[in-house]
Amino acid sequence: MADDGYPSDLARELAGDALERFLRYVQVDTRSDPHSTAFPSTERQLDLLRTLADECRELGLDEVELDQHGYVTATVPPTVDRDVPTLAFAAHVDTFPGVTGTGVKPQVVRYEGGDLPLPGDPAQVLTPRDMPLLDEHIGHELVTGDGTTLLGADDKAGVAEIMAAAGYLLRHPELEHGRIRLLFNPDEEIGRGMDRLELDRLGADAAFTLDGARRGELEDETFSATKATVTFRGRSTHTGTAKGVLVNAIKAAGDFLAALPRDGLSPETTDEREGFVHPDEIAGDVEETRVILILRDFDDEQLEGHGELVRRLAEEAARGRGAEVDVEIVRQYTNMKRFIDDPRILDAAEEAIRRAGMEPKRELIRGGTDGSRLSERGLPCPNLSTGGHDYHSRREWICVADMGAAASTIVHLAHVWAERA
Repeated sequence: MADDGYPSDLARELAGDALERFLRYVQVDTRSDPHSTAFPSTERQLDLLRTLADECRELGLDEVELDQHGYVTATVPPTVDRDVPTLAFAAHVDTFPGVTGTGVKPQVVRYEGGDLPLPGDPAQVLTPRDMPLLDEHIGHELVTGDGTTLLGADDKAGVAEIMAAAGYLLRHPELEHGRIRLLFNPDEEIGRGMDRLELDRLGADAAFTLDGARRGELEDETFSATKATVTFRGRSTHTGTAKGVLVNAIKAAGDFLAALPRDGLSPETTDEREGFVHPDEIAGDVEETRVILILRDFDDEQLEGHGELVRRLAEEAARGRGAEVDVEIVRQYTNMKRFIDDPRILDAAEEAIRRAGMEPKRELIRGGTDGSRLSERGLPCPNLSTGGHDYHSRREWICVADMGAAASTIVHLAHVWAERA
């Protein structure tokens, strides 16, 4: 690998296009909203989706469409006459709603090692103490925000890399590949990204999301996920005459939260294949307080156990305060691994990663992707890396060379897919 981080000349060529697009895309605020009942959940996501549809047409892609639900699809036409199964590449445009995405100010810096304070907030520092992967990028160009917002590499990096790869494939018709479909969608961050996608209209036989992290990674296993909504109901009265009458839903919720395991079953204390129960949001008053939790595990039986734990602790907290409680647990997505049963899909991806100049690394995702839902619905969809790190954070960052590496992997995968067909 060259000192500047590029694994191949193709990665170097594609990085400039991917970077230019990425720097534009991140400046569009596309946060989704878990409380909205609309689809897409926010109108601002359509600002970028419309731009992407226009850029697909400008590139010369076929079958460009922005449908009524906000899905952008387009086609790179095949360069071979033989029958090749259609392959799709997908990325989501929305960003994590929990950190502001308004006024993103991206900066490109050469990382020289050590701590890298971000200019907008000195308290936000990229440091190898928290981010050991930084040590792999000394001498490389990185893109960060200014510390006052998230950057948006999750997943605008994937969007930019797919667009850069599509442009390259159109410019090089001598490269053999079959029909390639592109998909850009809203609302992945709130678990609704594939809710209204019509698979027949996408028309793909296999797909890959570009929504991963460390370069060269191929991910075919995700968490299974549920969301628990715990609603405590109390009784309000004047505090001056409250003795024996008032029932405080806030205190019941507090007791419930205090009863959750401290040393295990929390994202801040677990890794690898360990699941967790994570209180994500709380709101309310004396009469009604609602706690929303996300429950995650790679094993469905253990995930069900996490739900039983939440229900039991909520009921105990309610009884202790004389409150009422409702617990609703809703399935969000399922571990994709059981649905990706054709080894040729993963084998082709690993070969493409090697041709892109990297050693493939098979990993699991402590999270979920749109590929989890697509795989469950019958379209096998593993995940490829984008090069982004520290997602959902004001310290989010990405390596420019890794963006080129991701885009080059798409190009090689298109060719390998046709070659092996």
